[in-house]
Amino acid sequence: MIHRKIFHLHLLSGVLRLGERTLVMGVLNVTPDSFSDGGKFFDTKRAVQHALAMQRDGADIIDVGAESTRPGSGGISVVEELRRLLPVLEALRGKLKIPISVDTQRSTVAELALGAGAEIVNDISGLRSDPDLARVAADYGAPLILMHMRGTPRTMQKGPFARDVMRDVISGLGKSIATAKKFGVKRSQIVIDPGIGFGKTYSQNYELLAKLPDLAKPGYPLMVGPSRKGFLGATLVKNGKSAPVEERIFATAATVAASILNGAHIVRVHDVAEMKHVALTTDALLSANS
Repeated sequence: MIHRKIFHLHLLSGVLRLGERTLVMGVLNVTPDSFSDGGKFFDTKRAVQHALAMQRDGADIIDVGAESTRPGSGGISVVEELRRLLPVLEALRGKLKIPISVDTQRSTVAELALGAGAEIVNDISGLRSDPDLARVAADYGAPLILMHMRGTPRTMQKGPFARDVMRDVISGLGKSIATAKKFGVKRSQIVIDPGIGFGKTYSQNYELLAKLPDLAKPGYPLMVGPSRKGFLGATLVKNGKSAPVEERIFATAATVAASILNGAHIVRVHDVAEMKHVALTTDALLSANS
């Protein structure tokens, strides 16, 4: 267990204090084809209901994404991404009491989403897809989450994989941070994410979780998203088959607890009510240790 540093993310609606307790980010996929819940919340009304339910269950942030980034996915147009995303953001305006993060790789989408009520930008490509996204975040003063991904969603699980995953992630995130600062994003507004499941072998995902303290050394808050990922299913093989998504909740709980004990400030999850309990309990353990 490590002692988490305290950070402050400045939003239009106030300040998010990171480190005193773990923040839970609830995933809202408004897609027909996401790996975990594709199609369940594609309808705007159902998406809004789910966002409000996650808030009631204890979410601190809602992360809305309109483009699937499951392994093998090929992407959608900007027009389609906005067609899915903007009605949900507009419908949530004034209803949520917690901030919204927009999960996008595109500066155009980020800008319109921030104008429609989102307050945080979450870029899985770490600015490799569209570096100008950093300028948008800087212009709006929005926190920027930079994730490490090897390759693209279409290619990331086909290899070749990094021989040294820690070196690869630290190097990649360093480049993303440099790009963000170049475009004017303040150091205090940057969060980093090792990208569990994005271009890593199953064993490399466990290595990253075990070595999270090394990722914290540069002095940025950490977000980790192990929720329902394929490496968990591969660990829970039954009758020669990987465990399906709906049977990965306890494995997710174990990795969420490990992430918190190793320094995660934010955990990104699908099962908010259950993982909120995990976060509260693990935080109590951290407090006892300190």
